[in-house]
Amino acid sequence: MNKKTLVWLLRFLVFALFVFSAIAKMFPIWTFEKQLVDLGLMSWCLAPYFSRALIALELAIGILIIQPHFLKKIVIPMTIGLLLVFSTHLTFEMVKHGAMNGNCGCFGQLIPMTPLEAFIKNIITIILLIVIYRKVETQPRSKDRFSVLLIAWLMSTLLLYVAFPFCPCSKTPTPIQSVYTLESEDVDSTLMNNSVDTINGDVTVDTAALAVTKDSVVAKPKEPDPVISKYGAHNIFSGKKVNLDKGKKIVCFFAAGCDHCQNTAKSLMKLSKTSGFPKVYIYFMDEETFKIPEFFQFVQGEFPYTVLDIPLFWSMLSEGLTPGVFYLWNGNVMHKWVGIEDNAYSETELQKEVIKEFK
Repeated sequence: MNKKTLVWLLRFLVFALFVFSAIAKMFPIWTFEKQLVDLGLMSWCLAPYFSRALIALELAIGILIIQPHFLKKIVIPMTIGLLLVFSTHLTFEMVKHGAMNGNCGCFGQLIPMTPLEAFIKNIITIILLIVIYRKVETQPRSKDRFSVLLIAWLMSTLLLYVAFPFCPCSKTPTPIQSVYTLESEDVDSTLMNNSVDTINGDVTVDTAALAVTKDSVVAKPKEPDPVISKYGAHNIFSGKKVNLDKGKKIVCFFAAGCDHCQNTAKSLMKLSKTSGFPKVYIYFMDEETFKIPEFFQFVQGEFPYTVLDIPLFWSMLSEGLTPGVFYLWNGNVMHKWVGIEDNAYSETELQKEVIKEFK
């Protein structure tokens, strides 16, 4: 194999690595955004911008590696510098959390990779880039066009923002305001007339802070005491106001494009057809909301739902990844299932929880 062929093979390898890495982070892009927030690198308000900019940069680098303009003067040095920054960050993560703990997010959720594996990948990529730098032929300076680099970056950035639009976050999110009707079986005039504050905990105040009628206490002595939950502040679903803090409810946190969320919702649709099963309400993340009709088509039915902006969605979910399923009784979180691993949703567990008496 001659030198020229070897250099082109290495360039295509680096091209494939960066393009694949960029594409893997796109599906779904919100998992990459959440990872940036979880790492403490930025707030939810900045994450949508930075995530798209970073993915666009990766995509542009992949493209620029296989073109000749400013390859040795700008493209390769910039790429090596970027990898060194990432490797430094990975080193801190390994020292702080362990070399084999967590997913670095280099290939999104498609191929989980530990910090150590990602660090090794970066070092190998840097070595490949150094070989390319030493072996590649430099074209005459008069032929270099900086505009090519600029166009590749701008087009990549435009692609990310057009393909994955988002609404700028509100720093003080408020419940959706709209014309609504009340769901008769969920109406509790005492609770509806009181203002509800959004808080971080699942439970806030006990019955001493609520005006609970004697009839309700006598009629259901084994029920947990009513509380005001954080979910009650965001209680308009499909145009109807619901009292989530009265009786048994199933509250779900879903992303419309999440396969696991769709399968969970389909299971809940089957359970909802059984007698006495609590009503199901869905909080959708404000990401890929155009897929909501497709979501319910897969589920073969529809639940009342509302859409929350991404920062509010995750602050309400509090932990883990989607899908999130919370079984509430009088505002108390009786059980919750979050993510797809140890605490993943279980149809059997939910059935047992729903029929279990509170003691």
